[in-house]
Amino acid sequence: MKVELRGITKRFPGVIANRNVDLTLIEGEVHTLLGENGAGKSTLMNVLFGLYSATEGEILIDDSPVNFDGPNDAIAAGIGMVHQHFMLVPVFTVTENVMLGVEPTGPLGVLDRDQARKRLLDLSTKYGLEVDPDAYVEDLPVGVQQRVEILKALYRDADLLILDEPTAVLTPQETRDLFEVIKTLKASGRAIVFISHKLKEVLTISDRITVLRRGEVVGQTTPAESDEHALATMMVGREVSFEVEKTPAAPAKAMLEVNKLSVLDDRGQLAVSDVSLDVRAGEIVAIAGVQGNGQTELVEAITGMRKLAGGTVRLDGKDVTGQGPADMFHHGAAHVPEDRQKHGMVGAFPIKDNLVLNSYDEKPFASGIKVERAAVTENAQRLVKDFDIRTPSIDVHIGNLSGGNQQKAIVAREFSQAEVLLIAAQPTRGLDVGSIQYIHEQIVRKRDEGCAVLIVSSELDEVMSLGDRIAVMYRGQILDVVDRADATRDKIGLLMAGSRQKDATA
Repeated sequence: MKVELRGITKRFPGVIANRNVDLTLIEGEVHTLLGENGAGKSTLMNVLFGLYSATEGEILIDDSPVNFDGPNDAIAAGIGMVHQHFMLVPVFTVTENVMLGVEPTGPLGVLDRDQARKRLLDLSTKYGLEVDPDAYVEDLPVGVQQRVEILKALYRDADLLILDEPTAVLTPQETRDLFEVIKTLKASGRAIVFISHKLKEVLTISDRITVLRRGEVVGQTTPAESDEHALATMMVGREVSFEVEKTPAAPAKAMLEVNKLSVLDDRGQLAVSDVSLDVRAGEIVAIAGVQGNGQTELVEAITGMRKLAGGTVRLDGKDVTGQGPADMFHHGAAHVPEDRQKHGMVGAFPIKDNLVLNSYDEKPFASGIKVERAAVTENAQRLVKDFDIRTPSIDVHIGNLSGGNQQKAIVAREFSQAEVLLIAAQPTRGLDVGSIQYIHEQIVRKRDEGCAVLIVSSELDEVMSLGDRIAVMYRGQILDVVDRADATRDKIGLLMAGSRQKDATA
């Protein structure tokens, strides 16, 4: 299959998302679309998938022009798309999700689940996409849910597969597994579009790379002809530093004190066991660990989102054990949650309202029971500018922004309100290299202003760059807390794999 996009332009009210884009996709090749958050990558692929109609330009498949009135037309033409935010029904099984909309039937129109299940298992085996066909999607890890999305596309005989930010929420191991799947799909003759802003991954998996900036193609290259710095410069239009510049920490008194904390997960199992940790004013403590080792439950317990099974939490000397998120906010704690869509925003609200979600009832945004709309607007205009949130208007619903720009909006809100403690879980997840540089600078700035900062990240580079002290979690416990001066990638990596300090230093 050969797919050509010629002169694609897509306009929305007040913004041009794509301008005169040419792109050729061929079978047996991984073609990466690289660009900043809001560069137009997803919009361009949504045009190809039939979700949007191009304002100008045309699409050709095997040299013949096509017109898609919707995704069903694109699917019928052999195009599949795995969206950044999965389109699965949580209460359905894997088999039910995969066959949804193309259900096989037997005599008298009876649904033939066994036929669908068998085909799903055949595809799963052929492409190395191991799944339990009878499992409910809501019970699956995110990496397995992504496999289900890919199987949905393959079940519909996709010859071209679009993967939109497929590694944004994956662990390093899940990313490696995904890359093996992509290689298998490529070897089978399929064309793969890989949408990303992660430079190392792009250089690892791509055959060709097309770079978009503000909706336009600014260059095309290959991994052999480029490197991280060259790609970053092409993406953002300026030099980007990969190093976090910061002076040595000057820690003062402990602002967050966690003592013998134990927390249960959603299944009632012990996820955090007897954890003690302190974070001092003027320092960054980074929690490292492979996703799923209790970091999520620990942060949710500290911030009041999850009940404690035992232990205490103190903030600025006050016992805040068991207090809710609103109480923690009023004590001076800000929180960038791990799941931005579930816990960080209201998708149907405008950007400007999301930027005051936890302070809309306080001055200057409220006077008695009256909301001061002018103050809300001024706050939004300032934060959109300062954090480079790409949007045509502050009145746009935040759910309509790209994932990276949603993240920037949440980071802008929380960083601007952190007084005593800033907790950020996966703060740069889904962000491009230029935005990551800016967020890292803001994290260091909060530290230097005297805030206590607790970072949770599955990115080892981020942990090593930001942490003044690094705490490593494994199976619900903190194995060790290492001063940055004594930390090496090998030492932290071994601890993340479960090796005790005496083993890691051997």
